[in-house]
Amino acid sequence: MHMKYENIIVDTEEKIQIVTINRPSKLNALNQKTIEELSHAIDAAEASKDVSVVIITGKGEKAFVAGADISEFSSFSAEEGRLLSKNGHEKLFNRIDNLKTPVIAAVNGFALGGGLELAMAAHIRLFSENAKVGLPETSLGLIPGYGGTQRLAQIAGKGRAMQMILSAEMIDASTAFNFGIANAVLPLENLMEASKKQAEKIIKNSPMAVAKAIQCINANYSSEMNGLEHEVDTFGSCFDTSDFTEGVHAFLEKRNANFNNNH
Repeated sequence: MHMKYENIIVDTEEKIQIVTINRPSKLNALNQKTIEELSHAIDAAEASKDVSVVIITGKGEKAFVAGADISEFSSFSAEEGRLLSKNGHEKLFNRIDNLKTPVIAAVNGFALGGGLELAMAAHIRLFSENAKVGLPETSLGLIPGYGGTQRLAQIAGKGRAMQMILSAEMIDASTAFNFGIANAVLPLENLMEASKKQAEKIIKNSPMAVAKAIQCINANYSSEMNGLEHEVDTFGSCFDTSDFTEGVHAFLEKRNANFNNNH
């Protein structure tokens, strides 16, 4: 699983993998190489027994990800454009959305186009006060192609998705919070600390249950699944696990559960 990263930095501390997109001179724009590296880092996190939560953030104080690298696809044909979108979905955006390991986006500045789409693929989003987000694709004669038309409507509602995508305008952090896009807004200097605290709250819980919960919440947005039926079956499957045995015993014995010894 080893790969030398050029555009991202990966640090693991106390079961948290922090992935920093490191192209500050390009405002951390997402080119194909960066998408490949992020995809690899996400796969490595899911495969690792030492990682329970992933935090994705951008290098510097200006930008999370200021968009896709437009120069890369400015002369693409329709088929090349379709493949660009399809590969992005499969390699990274859907991969994050359905990852068993929870992903927190620490949005530290501009998150535009592919940057906002990356944050929306994550399970939880924490914003710095200076964050500004938007999907400007219609101003380029495009539409969002990395899940933006679907996830923004799911997260913020159809009306707000229409407003943001059709106008191509940016919104500030407090508006993003009001729209339900940001789970919280914090001063920039507190953003990573708050993201780690959020991660720690998740780490205390059963990794098996956390993974199944992500899957069940997502089932509601899948045309292949009935979300409630999926919940019933998944709830039942929890009873056959060592995490359930440990969790219930700990509760009845009035002690903290220790899930880490069960894997």
